[in-house]
Amino acid sequence: MPSSYTEYTQNRITHWNHIARTRPAETFFSREYHRRLREIYQHLVSPGLSVLELGCGRGDLLAALSPARGVGVDFSPAMLEIARQKHPQLTFLQADAHELALEETFDVILLSDLVNDVYDVQTLLERIHPLCRPDTRLILNTYSRLHQPTLTLAGKLGFATQLLPQNWLAPEDTENLLRLAGFEVIQRLREILLPLPIPLVRDVCNKILVKLWPFNALAWTNIHIARPAPTETPVEPSVSIIIPARNEAGNIEAAFRRIPKMGRHTELIFVEGHSRDDTYTAIEQAIAAHPEWDAKLFKQCGKGKADAVRLGFEQASGEVLMILDADLTVRPEDLPRFYRALVSGKGEFINGVRLVYPMEEEAMRFLNLVGNKFFSLAFSWLLGQPIKDTLCGTKVLYKRDYERIAANRAYFGEFDPFGDYDLIFGAARQNRKIIDLPIRYQERTYGQTNIHRWRHGLLLLRMVLIAALRLKFV
Repeated sequence: MPSSYTEYTQNRITHWNHIARTRPAETFFSREYHRRLREIYQHLVSPGLSVLELGCGRGDLLAALSPARGVGVDFSPAMLEIARQKHPQLTFLQADAHELALEETFDVILLSDLVNDVYDVQTLLERIHPLCRPDTRLILNTYSRLHQPTLTLAGKLGFATQLLPQNWLAPEDTENLLRLAGFEVIQRLREILLPLPIPLVRDVCNKILVKLWPFNALAWTNIHIARPAPTETPVEPSVSIIIPARNEAGNIEAAFRRIPKMGRHTELIFVEGHSRDDTYTAIEQAIAAHPEWDAKLFKQCGKGKADAVRLGFEQASGEVLMILDADLTVRPEDLPRFYRALVSGKGEFINGVRLVYPMEEEAMRFLNLVGNKFFSLAFSWLLGQPIKDTLCGTKVLYKRDYERIAANRAYFGEFDPFGDYDLIFGAARQNRKIIDLPIRYQERTYGQTNIHRWRHGLLLLRMVLIAALRLKFV
C-alpha cells in the first residue's frame, strides 16, 4: 500500500479511538439509526449462523444477530475494548480489513457503514473472497449521498458521530465495485426514512413509506446483498427427485421411462397421498419392473402437497432436490435444464415458469393473462427478485439450502397448503438467488387437473398479503 494509505489509516484509528473514549454511548441521531439497522439485519440474517463483521465498532450489530459463531474485526483498539466488555460471547480481532488474514469461511459477512470510510474499497472486497463459500452472503450498507450535508452538520452539532471525509458512493458505484471484486448483487434495498425516535411515526416511515415511491429516494442508507460470482461445480452432485402422487396411477410407468438420470447418482422418491385409485400399487409394480432405478416409496400420513414434499425431502439422500409433479405436465425431459442452471451457479433456487410459452392445446384467457401479469409484478416487487410464476410445481434447490429454509420455517408458520410459497418465501428470506426457468406446460394424459382458477386466485392474493407483511414491510 502507498504511504498515503498508512497516513489515512492512522488518522482514522486515532479518530475512532477518540470517539470510543469520549462518547462511549451513541448520540441522539445515531442511536435510532443503529437501532433500526439492527432490526433490518435481524430480518436479513437468521440466528444461529456463522457471521463475520468487518468494522464492527462496539459489536452491537453483530451481537443482535445471535450468531452461532460471531467474529468482529476492527482496527480501533478502544472500540474493541468496549466490544469485548459488552459482548464476551463473541470473538473480536484487531486488524485492518485491507490486510485481513483469517483461515475460515462464514455464512454471512457484514460491512455496515464501512466502505464509506475505507481507503480502497475494491481491495477490501477482494480480501473477503477467501472467507467465502459459494453460499456465503455479503451484506453491506452505505450512507446515501443525498444526506451528506445533513450528516456533516449533525456531526458538527453533536447529534451524530462526527465523520472524517467519506467515500460517498452511489448505489451504482457500489454495484460496480462488487462486480470488479468478483461478487454478484442479488438484491438492493433502500432503508430508513426517519432516523428519529418518534413512536409510531418512525415505524410508518421506516417500515412502509421508505419502501414506496417517491419516499424511497429519500432513504438514508443503501443496502446491497451479494454472493461470490458463480462458478461451475467441479464435482457433479447427486440428485433426489421427489414425486408427490395422488390419483396418478396412469402416469407412473411413464415417469420411470421418461425421467433422465443426472449427476453422479439419481434417486426417485415417490410420496403417495391418499389416492382413490391404485396409485400406490402402480408405484410398487413400477419399482419392481425397473431395477435400474434407485427408487423409494413412502405413504403420506398428513395431507396436502406441502406435507408430501417435506416428507420426500426428509427422506432424500441427494445433494440436489427436485420436485416433479406426477401428472407430468412439466416434461421430465426438461429436468436436466434445471440441474444445469443450479450446478452452474446461475441460480440457487430454480423456479419453473409456465407462462412464457403457450400452453398446449389451450389459449390463456384474458383474465388469466391479466391476473398472471399482476401477480408476477407483485411478487417480484415483494421478493426483491424477478419471479413470474409462483405455482409451477417444479422447483430445484440444494438440500443444504432447503435445510436452512426448514430450520427457519417458524418465521412464516404453517401458511401454505401447496408448499410453493413455503419454499419461495424461505429462499427469498435466506437471500438465495432465484432464477426463473421457462418450460412448456403439457396437457394431462391421465386424471383431472387440480387447478381451480378462483380458489387459486384467492390463494395468490393471500400470499401477496403474507409476503407484504413478513418480507417487505418489516
